[in-house]
Amino acid sequence: MKLMLKYLKRYPLLILLNIIGIFSFAAVQLGIPTVMAWMIDNGIGNGDIAYIKSMGGIMLMVCILGGAGTILLTYASSRISTYMIRDIRNDVFVQSQNFSHTEYNKFGVSSMITRTTNDAFQLMLFSNLLFRTALLAPVMIFISVFMTIRTSMTLSLVIGGSLPLIVAGVIIIAKLTNPLSEKQQKGMDRMNRISRESLTGVRVIRAFRKSEYEAERFARTNEDYTADSRKLYKIMSFTQPAFFFLLHLAMMAVFWISSVMIEKGSLQVGQFVAFLEYQFHAMFSIMLFSMVFVMYPRARVSANRIQELFDEVPLVNNPSQGITAENKGMVEFDHVTFQYPDGELPVIKDISFIANKGETVAFIGSTGSGKSTLINLIPRFYDATRGSIKIDGVDTRNYDLKELRQKIGFIPQKAFLFKGTIEENIKFGNPNATPEEIDHAVETAQAKDFIQNKPNKLQEQISEGAKNISGGQKQRISIARALVRRPEIYIFDDSFSALDYKTDAALRIALKEETRESVVFIVAQRISTIMNSDKIIVLNEGEVVGMGTHKELLKSCNVYYEIADSQLTKEELER
Repeated sequence: MKLMLKYLKRYPLLILLNIIGIFSFAAVQLGIPTVMAWMIDNGIGNGDIAYIKSMGGIMLMVCILGGAGTILLTYASSRISTYMIRDIRNDVFVQSQNFSHTEYNKFGVSSMITRTTNDAFQLMLFSNLLFRTALLAPVMIFISVFMTIRTSMTLSLVIGGSLPLIVAGVIIIAKLTNPLSEKQQKGMDRMNRISRESLTGVRVIRAFRKSEYEAERFARTNEDYTADSRKLYKIMSFTQPAFFFLLHLAMMAVFWISSVMIEKGSLQVGQFVAFLEYQFHAMFSIMLFSMVFVMYPRARVSANRIQELFDEVPLVNNPSQGITAENKGMVEFDHVTFQYPDGELPVIKDISFIANKGETVAFIGSTGSGKSTLINLIPRFYDATRGSIKIDGVDTRNYDLKELRQKIGFIPQKAFLFKGTIEENIKFGNPNATPEEIDHAVETAQAKDFIQNKPNKLQEQISEGAKNISGGQKQRISIARALVRRPEIYIFDDSFSALDYKTDAALRIALKEETRESVVFIVAQRISTIMNSDKIIVLNEGEVVGMGTHKELLKSCNVYYEIADSQLTKEELER
């Protein structure tokens, strides 16, 4: 497999040690029967005690060599397989971080987790078997067959007759297990998806009393996975019994033929004992080698699924010679149109505007009008289908992605916090932030009061999914995380929706002073949140239907007036 070969090149020393261990192990396993044959025929047969003792000493040395070879083989094969899978997982994770939202939607988060964990684990099992068995078995088979022919050509024909049956069985099993392996891995994807949805959406499930439904849904998926696994393992379980059945048949044939040969004097007892050992090693090595082919379909499926991630070219590419630009404080949308790769119609249509340093530009419109999609184009979560977005006069597609996103403080619509302390989550925006900068960001984000009321203050632990704090608290910590970064551009994607009106007003006043040297974009549903913005852009079905200040839009834009009329009092409208 090309995927494994790519990573094996990194460990030439371990591969060399693995090969040395293989030949040492093979030499011992096939050397002991040879020494034993000499001891029986030349020592015991002739009553030569000195010869027996000398052969015993040689056998001891061979055993010591074999022990060292086994240890070396186990060490090298384990290191190679674990290091290789470690590297694959790291690279898969790095690749996933380079994906745009389009690739995440294509593969699905649950499937990507399965590929990183379960598929990589299947490759580790296979690679460990490969280096301990697949490389050893051919050596053992070749030497064993050579020794059987050298011992007795007549008896070696018994092994020759068994080989076609074993090879045919391996081919049949491989063909039967390949489609089942693919179904099994897809079933694992479905189970992970349902598990993830059930765990993250447990409150909704309980609120709608759907626990039994979800349990049944998971049980059905689990049963399908179990059925596929049962079929797969049932086929694989025939391998070992069938092999031993053939081995025993071959041994019975050897006993019958050898008894006649010993009676005629054409075969010695020691040679017969050695032949049995050679025969066992030859056929057992063939069985081990066949196990590689039995496991290969599963490993190939996993390798192909991982390779799919590596082969996927992200739609949002980081330019090889990405540039940086001085902070001039200007963002320009130049006839921007955007259509999702799997969409039929554009969701953003021919939008143009300029936001200068120190300005606050707000977006408002009905649900599905394209507000969040529009601002997601700025940090290049997606790329515009037509037109361009420029920051400081430079097309965002020409920026180095790291430098581009370093300019931006993004507060998403759904506040996301990591498991850890409050301080760790805030420093995610700037790992080098000083305690003074953190305190200032917390105070500006109106988060100081509730943080101070926590028993451990900034060291208070946030649980997985931030279930132990409220939605408004999550939003304020997210805002503090962006503020501590001190970016050139702030993007608030409906980031005040969980705040009460008092906190919202206080936060907007504090932000105005904090962001006076930056460009601020706000997506909001509340008129009160954006009415003091320098520029308000009204969107409807992906098109700009109004642009101006609050007072201008009340007079010129019917869509904006309708939204304002539904939220403000008559006195507020007439101000």
